[in-house]
Amino acid sequence: MSQTRAQDLAAAYALAPGAWDEMRNASGEIRPAWARFGRVLERYDETALEAVQRKTERLLRESGVTYNVYSDPRGEHRLWALDPIPLILNEDEWAGIEAGLVQRAELLDRILTDLYGRQRVFKDGLLPPEVVYAHGGFLRACVKAPFPGSHRLMFYAADLARGPDGRMWVLGDRSQAPSGVGYALENRTTLTRVLPGVFRDCRVKRLSAFFRHLRQSLADLSPSSVREPLIVVLTPGPRNETYFEHSYLSTYLGLVLAQGDDLTVRGGRVWLKTLEGLQPVDVILRRVDDHYCDPLALRPDSRLGVPGLVEAARRGRIAVVNPLGSSVLENPALLPFLPRLCKVLLAQEPALPSVATWWCGQKSERGYVLANLERLVVKPIHRGSGTGSVFGADLSKAELESWRERIRARPDLYVGQEAVSFSTTPALVQGRLEPRHAILRSFVVGGDSGYQAMPGGLTRVSTGPGDFLVSNQVGSISKDTWVVGENADQHSSLWLDAATSQGLPGADAPLPSRAADSMFWVGRYGERLENFARLLRVILARLSEFDEFGDAVYRRALGQLLPALTLASGTGPGFVGKGHASRIANPYPTLLELALASDQPGSIATTLNAMVQSAYAVRELWSADTWRQIEQVGDNWRHDGVNPTLDRESLRRRLDALLSGLAGFSGLTLESMSRTPAWVFLDMGRRIERGQFLCTVGGACLVWPQERTVDSLVMESLLSVSESLIDYRRRYRARMRGPEVLEQLLFEAQSPRSLLYQLAQLERHAESLPRRSPGRGLSEPGALLLDASTGLRLARNAIVAEAGRSTAKRDTLNEVLERTGELLRRTSDALSRAFFDHLQTSASLSPSPGAVR
Repeated sequence: MSQTRAQDLAAAYALAPGAWDEMRNASGEIRPAWARFGRVLERYDETALEAVQRKTERLLRESGVTYNVYSDPRGEHRLWALDPIPLILNEDEWAGIEAGLVQRAELLDRILTDLYGRQRVFKDGLLPPEVVYAHGGFLRACVKAPFPGSHRLMFYAADLARGPDGRMWVLGDRSQAPSGVGYALENRTTLTRVLPGVFRDCRVKRLSAFFRHLRQSLADLSPSSVREPLIVVLTPGPRNETYFEHSYLSTYLGLVLAQGDDLTVRGGRVWLKTLEGLQPVDVILRRVDDHYCDPLALRPDSRLGVPGLVEAARRGRIAVVNPLGSSVLENPALLPFLPRLCKVLLAQEPALPSVATWWCGQKSERGYVLANLERLVVKPIHRGSGTGSVFGADLSKAELESWRERIRARPDLYVGQEAVSFSTTPALVQGRLEPRHAILRSFVVGGDSGYQAMPGGLTRVSTGPGDFLVSNQVGSISKDTWVVGENADQHSSLWLDAATSQGLPGADAPLPSRAADSMFWVGRYGERLENFARLLRVILARLSEFDEFGDAVYRRALGQLLPALTLASGTGPGFVGKGHASRIANPYPTLLELALASDQPGSIATTLNAMVQSAYAVRELWSADTWRQIEQVGDNWRHDGVNPTLDRESLRRRLDALLSGLAGFSGLTLESMSRTPAWVFLDMGRRIERGQFLCTVGGACLVWPQERTVDSLVMESLLSVSESLIDYRRRYRARMRGPEVLEQLLFEAQSPRSLLYQLAQLERHAESLPRRSPGRGLSEPGALLLDASTGLRLARNAIVAEAGRSTAKRDTLNEVLERTGELLRRTSDALSRAFFDHLQTSASLSPSPGAVR
């Protein structure tokens, strides 16, 4: 590949005909805002730029930055796309844009307040009522609902594009739950690592002051006079396209991430279901669309919202950001009326013009749209209508006529807009700079001190040259947006001043019951994977030994280990059901399917996917290194299905890599996580799973003794699976006898792999869990675990003696293992009833001590 210098790259950058280009003017000269970055580019040739692009992708992958494109089979594992070449704006130009954004936010805030209040805009003839009432975002249930802040529209975003004349235009407004601010922050964080020192050299404005203002403004909204308001981010859940952002923002701002089922309304207040009981919620930063927020008052089929939320808001007991019903401002039919509204409500001319729009509910405007349909873009006034934008230029004559009939039937539901041409900006495509059309989403936050705009925002560019469709759902690529100036920006800490801090939830924030549930199952799935992989690896070793030596001892040992694998993994019929004899005679195809089949319940592939999904549901609880480890474990095992040509050695290497990754994850959680309830449930899940595995495998392999050589091989295999072989050899030297093996696997109090150790740790954890009814003896999980550990200790002498003198069935061992396994299962169920029941009625939950205010 040629080592093209940056000057040559810029010279080869061809301007798109008729479009304003952000980097170069019509004469081909570099614009002043890009001058410093142009000098930075001189350090990079084509190969170096490709390396920058690869590093960007690697950092995003390691950080688990994703965006769910619903039509993409990768789902929530689709990597966020970031172009390392930023969009650059001069601070003087940005000052004008910022003033226009603040003005527009003030205007929309006054309109929103009036629409849900006195409705003077209708009475004074400033706005036709049909524009609002025909829009699905106007919620009559929220009329007259109070809002505690100085701005009802607290969080606002505008999509901007520069036209051929160089002027910025507003394409659309985002007012109900604007997305992208977290991705803008992640883009900035990533580029500071990809291009170290460049931000200082280019004097880029920082983002921390904006997020500080956002966090302080949220705290100031609390309707109650508490020092530490509880603020939650209401998310639709892990399958939402921007769930990464919800998790990222909640962690960055120190908020609690909650789904609708984590909240309940009781006595006109919103409460968070936590391990300690109900905690009162003061502020909700919602990422759920209006209609889904309350199945009682709004959309009855919603599973994402909180029943009674509208009533709580009407009582003024909860601040919802943005308020329910604010999506009415996203109505494009408002755009042609904004200039007059701005003059009347603000006594100002609009600083940022909107794209030319004609509402079809007016006769003359409708006539213009129908006559010029082939040159316009037709949009429904409500984005939730199921119909997207339609470009008239792309329609046939028959389709144009069909759309004319549709508009004539319900003219109030449609607008026509000018088909605008966006400016282009350089994008890095395979090491070369190419022009791509760009849209900038800018963000504004309102507080007691007024509105403040983020310097820059989230830029998105089209995927191909000449494309004007810019949307994340069609694969558009994001960019960081730099506002550069003459002077270096002063550092502004994200942390609130101690004297004025509202005490936002931090390290001791309440843990929602759903999060505890997810942590518990991450522990269970992780341990299940490890047990399955270790047992499968030992079985592969026994198969190889049988092939090499041909000794029937290995075959008879496999006759016990293979059924144990099926029983422990729950992947029947396998090696125990109908036709098991033939599968035991030729086990490798079945073993390969149990390892790799993504459609086989209980396989390594499906269990690993379940673990990653459970971990993703509590993304905000993992450190960056821990999440990186989870992602790597999942990525290293993903495949396209069972490969029948994969040989045993290749499968063994994959198992080794999986176990190494799981060991890294366990080490990070052991050494890096505070011993909060989240970690306790993670460890309880792990130890319940380990205990049940020992009971199941021990029952399958140790209850019926075989001849001495077979018994020795089976016992050695189980010691290897439980990571206890080295300890056993150090303690008992060269002897391999049943009593000693049972001592090591079941009763060794210092071994973190023994059954008794699991029960002891579980008892300790059960004692540490929050108690909703203190002073009433042991909890149900604690009583079950005490029963299990007591029974195991009492049977110790009988089990050991039985193993030493009998070649018949070990009845005591069989009874104890079955009973202990059943008690562990009941313990898991008891924990679920006590802490993980998301559908508890209000009557079954009580406020935690001191929670009522």
